[in-house]
Amino acid sequence: MNVNFGLVSYKFINNDVEFNINQIQKAIKKVSSVDMICFGEAFLQGFDAFNWEYSHDKDIAITQDSKTMKKLEKISFNNKVDLGIGYLEKDEDKLYCSYAIIIDGKLKYNYRRISKGWKDFRKTDYHYQEGNETLKFNYKGLEIVVALCGDLWDFPDKFKAKDLLIWPIYANFTLKEWTEYEVEYAEQAYKVASKTVMINSLSCDPKSYGASFYFEKGKVVKKLEYDQEGILVINI
Repeated sequence: MNVNFGLVSYKFINNDVEFNINQIQKAIKKVSSVDMICFGEAFLQGFDAFNWEYSHDKDIAITQDSKTMKKLEKISFNNKVDLGIGYLEKDEDKLYCSYAIIIDGKLKYNYRRISKGWKDFRKTDYHYQEGNETLKFNYKGLEIVVALCGDLWDFPDKFKAKDLLIWPIYANFTLKEWTEYEVEYAEQAYKVASKTVMINSLSCDPKSYGASFYFEKGKVVKKLEYDQEGILVINI
């Protein structure tokens, strides 16, 4: 199909949206020739931005029509690069771990994680929700499915992808653990798709070593180095 994806493994800072948006802008300018640039799970606010107290977290999450989302749409439009970005979403009094797909400067698709591992469910109440639908969409001739982190472990049968699986995660394994787990992730992805892009972010507290990957038929074909910012460009 000849579609280029930029898989961004950059550092985020929890609860520093300004810094994280600057990271998005920096990445887009580095690979402005790709069709779509993809970031990891909850990159916008940081995966650990919530403290599981609703009075706090409702002000961290953003709505689909928020000023922050409009700013992301504008960045995407001005740079002529489509954008996939993980964020913590608010819809009325409900909170979700979501993934936005911005195409031609507009929020075109919004996926809400259906597995519960994104939250500390020992502490959370009814405000913290999971989605109930998967996302399949056509992009420049490719049939694409989006899964967030634990979705593919808890509900693999729901994420069958014809052409490509986009799998944003946040996983803070040790480097020793990653040598084993990257193989397991590739094999798990092959249960639903022959081609998968997996995007992980870097963070300092807790420590995440990041890296992005391209899996094909259960094998790691390409990946970024751990513990350094980079963008893996993949042509599908």
